[in-house]
This record gives sequence, C-alpha cells and structure tokens, in this order.
Amino acid sequence: MSVAHLLVDEPGPVISDPRQTSLQVHSHLRQLITNGTLPPGTELKQAELARLFAVSRTPLREAFRMLQEEGLITAEPNQRGRVTHLDVGELDALYGSRIALEGLGLRLTTGRLSDDEIAEARLRLSQMRTAGRSDDMEGWMTAHQRFHEVLVCRAGAQVCRTMASYAEQSERYLRVYHFSRPAAPWTRHGEHQALLAAVLGEDPEHSSALIAKHLAQTALSVLRDLAPNSEARAVYAAVSMATCPGHPRPLPQGTGPDATQAARRSNGSDPLTPVGV
Repeated sequence: MSVAHLLVDEPGPVISDPRQTSLQVHSHLRQLITNGTLPPGTELKQAELARLFAVSRTPLREAFRMLQEEGLITAEPNQRGRVTHLDVGELDALYGSRIALEGLGLRLTTGRLSDDEIAEARLRLSQMRTAGRSDDMEGWMTAHQRFHEVLVCRAGAQVCRTMASYAEQSERYLRVYHFSRPAAPWTRHGEHQALLAAVLGEDPEHSSALIAKHLAQTALSVLRDLAPNSEARAVYAAVSMATCPGHPRPLPQGTGPDATQAARRSNGSDPLTPVGV
C-alpha cells in the first residue's frame, strides 16, 4: 500500500516555525512510524512526502537522515527510505539500556520529589487509569511517558534526555506488547502505583529493583512474541545490575588515592591536571 493511502486520514505536520521545518517533519514522521501508521517495510519517497506535507525536499532529506540515525528507516537509492522491521537485538539493547538508566534515575529521585512533582505524578497516574479503562491508547501512552519522566527527574537534564530518547525509540515495541495484550494498561496499573509509592519512600534500591522488573516484563514478553529463543542478554544483565544491593567494590589495582599520590611523587605532577594548563 502506498504512503498516500496509509496517510489518507492523517493530518500533516504542523509547521509552527519555518526555521524548524526539518525537526517538525522528523517528529511527525517519527510518530507515524512508532504508532504503526507507517508499518515496517513501508517505502518512503522524499518527493511523495514533500507533496503530501507541502514542504520542500530539503527538510525531508534532513528528517530522513535523523530517522536513519535512530534506526527507524534504512536509506535506499533515489532519495528513498524504508521503515525498518522490528529487531530483537535492538529491543534487547534498548530495554537493557532503559533498565540500567531508569534504575539509576529512580535511585536518585527516591525521596526527593517536590510537592508539585508528586502532584503531577499522581495526575498522570490518574490519567493512565482513566485512559486504560476507556481503551484510549494514545491518551494512555502520553500520560505513561510523562509519568515515567517524573519518576527519574533527579537524574539530571542530559541523562533525562537520553532516557526520553530511549523511551521514544522503544515505543513501537511497547505498542506491539499492548496490541497483543489490550488489557495490559489496566491489569498492570498496580505496578505503576507501586513505582510511585517506592519513589515517595526512602529505599532507592527497592525503587531500582521495581523499575527493572517492570521494564523487563514488557521487554521479555515482546521478545517471546518475536523470537521465542532470544537470550535477552542485555535485559537480564541490566536487571541483575539494577537489583543487586549496592555494596562498594574494590578499585582495580593501580587506581585510587594511593596510586594518584604515587604518580605525583614519580613525576612531580598531578595526573588529573591536563598538560599545558
């Protein structure tokens, strides 16, 4: 089926700032891919999309480049691209990375939410419950993403941006999970309640373990659907890291304060100071 047929009932991108056209076209195409409107294998032609979106080919080229970097499309000759198929290796890596980073994020955020942030988390949780009961998947996805963002908000802006990017890249796998398990937004609501309760508590290790198991359940379920024999090495390794009690480990030989002092004595300089400073 052609892209024109797939998008016949879809609104085009909203270009609010002509200087940001490529970013807004990229965001629009990204959403169409992750929500399944443009399924895996769909051929994308820059000329056709430029006509459908009423933009020039220049922002399409840049949008294609960004989508290719994200692994959502592959580049083909004659200014074309193709939506990539679901990849079990990518799924394993994405969720392994999310478990590791969000485990850290919850550890850092536990016991540290402001009153406004607590109110927002509870609001998003309520929105998820309402959307889940009414089978409003788009409403649930939006509230769900924001809920998870609040739970890791003390991880710092750069790490939060990385986590948000991984969450967006894994969205189409999450939709596969919900497509075969339509009751999941409601039946797993208790997990989200438990996550918020943990973050409001004072046990960072418990929070980290809960988010690891929560994300792993989704990842392993989709992996079983797509590739029953998948080893899911990244997911299992990340869960092990996130659920392991935080005992200090000895530094490798040749590191640490003693090694630093020895280096200073041997050459009369501080090895942490850049040469020429």
